[in-house]
Amino acid sequence: MATITTEPATITRWDDVQHSLSGGGDGRSCQCIWPVVRNKVWQATSLDERRDMLHDEVAAGPPPGLIAYVDGEAAGWIRVGPRTVQQRILNTRAILAATAEPLDDDSVWAVTCFVVRKEHRGKGLNAELLASALDFARESGARMIEAYPVDTSTGSHRSNDLFHGTLSTFLAAGFDQGPTLTGGRVLVTRGLAD
Repeated sequence: MATITTEPATITRWDDVQHSLSGGGDGRSCQCIWPVVRNKVWQATSLDERRDMLHDEVAAGPPPGLIAYVDGEAAGWIRVGPRTVQQRILNTRAILAATAEPLDDDSVWAVTCFVVRKEHRGKGLNAELLASALDFARESGARMIEAYPVDTSTGSHRSNDLFHGTLSTFLAAGFDQGPTLTGGRVLVTRGLAD
């Protein structure tokens, strides 16, 4: 059985961040910058600019995400951090209408992206990443985590939309299901006092 571990995405692990993002899907081209910039900025940036933006974010700290390792190989990524620095959330009408939390509250964190290399899919990495993200957020002083996963039990969904995570993964981790958003997505929340 494979050994799965997770570590914060620090600058000393930059090569592992890149390896985890480059194994299929949109991770390589997105560089997980989509959640932290407004659409106008997103449309105006190139892959190299996005990579530089993520590099600068990782270098400045605190870690904007976690890396999953399978038997020591970087295999996956999760973005988790204060909702206040994830500009996409703060400018998405459906989320603004659904959330009950004040938008300027730094103690509310968000999970906005999962990436798992193709060769490591189906091994439970998203669940491991999410469990580690809960611990990381709690240890960093977060009071609550929001996420906006896809409800795969209804409708059809493009596989690239699954970077949001699936509703079933969040419900299995103890999140409460909230209002429906757009595109088959749902707001979920979990308090971190428990």
